[in-house]
Amino acid sequence: MRKVKIYITLKEGVLDPQGKAVQNSLHSLEYKNVNEVRVGKYMEVMLEDTENLEEQIDKMCDQLLANPVIEDYTYTIEEVV
Repeated sequence: MRKVKIYITLKEGVLDPQGKAVQNSLHSLEYKNVNEVRVGKYMEVMLEDTENLEEQIDKMCDQLLANPVIEDYTYTIEEVV
């Protein structure tokens, strides 16, 4: 069994209105040294071991979990004992 930790973020240059709202809220709470906030997604997926695990994860991300036009993704794979 493997635990896949998937991190999805907006590509550089893509506007992040949710991040901007968080940044403005932090400024209103007097955290004036916050220069930028980017909001993303984090997912954990438990998978059975297969021969083509990384290929399968890439397909899941490209087809459903991330929007490849505006989002990038990275992931780590951990063995679950």
